[in-house]
Amino acid sequence: MEALEQRSGGVKRVTRETDIQLTLLLDGTGIAKIDTSVPFLNHMLTLFAVHGFFDLEITATGDIEIDDHHTVEDIGISLGQAFAKALGDKSGINRYGFSYLPMDETLVRVVVDVSNRPFLHYVAPLPEQKVGNFDTALALEFMRAFSQHAGVTLHIDLLHGENSHHILEAIFKGLARAMDQATGVNRFVTGTLSSKGML
Repeated sequence: MEALEQRSGGVKRVTRETDIQLTLLLDGTGIAKIDTSVPFLNHMLTLFAVHGFFDLEITATGDIEIDDHHTVEDIGISLGQAFAKALGDKSGINRYGFSYLPMDETLVRVVVDVSNRPFLHYVAPLPEQKVGNFDTALALEFMRAFSQHAGVTLHIDLLHGENSHHILEAIFKGLARAMDQATGVNRFVTGTLSSKGML
């Protein structure tokens, strides 16, 4: 269990637009300390930590006087980088994960392959452009940044749903469940789960 306790990643990202500090423990209990300056994203990332059993701490500031775009995208980058660091050479993990996540009238499917081949398929049309003050189009930007920097193939499909809040919540919870499964340690896997011997 000692090796599992070391599966963590820390990222400090400072640009002219954002200042982000993030720590991730893969084998946690869902402890979330999130302050991104974007309230709806705080909510989504708290759900992500809780439902993925990740311990996640994020402090972020950004040029939200312009809009939330840079902050949301850069947190996606940072979270992806933290997963990549925590997984190292990806030895011993399940690699694949999936979730069908219901949220009242909504059903979302999220499937991941921790493949070191970033790709995003995202088909989740949202009825509203805003949830509160949050621009719902930024969810796509977050997921694109996350998949690129985590090195995962990520497929997100809205199977049905009518409420934008429910849809986004199901997406983030579904990602959490799929990533928890994919990054889980499999006692039958020695090295990386690939016929090539590496990812």
